[in-house]
Amino acid sequence: MNAGGKNTAQARRLILLRHGKADYPLGVADHDRPLGARGDREAPAAGRWLVENNLIPDYIMCSDALRTRSTCAWVLSELGEKAPTPYIDSRIYSAGTSGLCSIINETPDTVSTLLVIGHQPVLQELALRLASKDSDQEAVYELAMNYPTLGMTVMETAEPYSHLDARDAAVTHFVVPRP
Repeated sequence: MNAGGKNTAQARRLILLRHGKADYPLGVADHDRPLGARGDREAPAAGRWLVENNLIPDYIMCSDALRTRSTCAWVLSELGEKAPTPYIDSRIYSAGTSGLCSIINETPDTVSTLLVIGHQPVLQELALRLASKDSDQEAVYELAMNYPTLGMTVMETAEPYSHLDARDAAVTHFVVPRP
């Protein structure tokens, strides 16, 4: 089923994942901040949750910031042999909501499950922008109230990624996987 309630073989999933808990070392630029001990400990849980829920991405876009790349590495370790090679996109780090949507719009139609690993507040804003009326309202409420580190929104749509703009995808889950 897609967001419109119609059966379609073209259903697509978009998963928006906020990076793990980062550290704040003195003198380190925001872009170069690493995951903290908690982030390293908890980030694998996001990959395990994807595996346990059979939401294996066939394409991953990741910000080039150190904390997102490290989160991606932990997720890939949990996906194992099923893990695709991630695409590191420097535009994600500084993208606003419309910019991130435009980057997602470039995704090939052959991709069925796209994982985007990025930052706040853009991920939360984009999830709310794309959430259709068919969304799980509790999940939308939860993501609207708080989008903590490792917050993950799962959305489904029948639209090609190139058409996503507003209210085009049903939020099916909002989770914050922890070990």
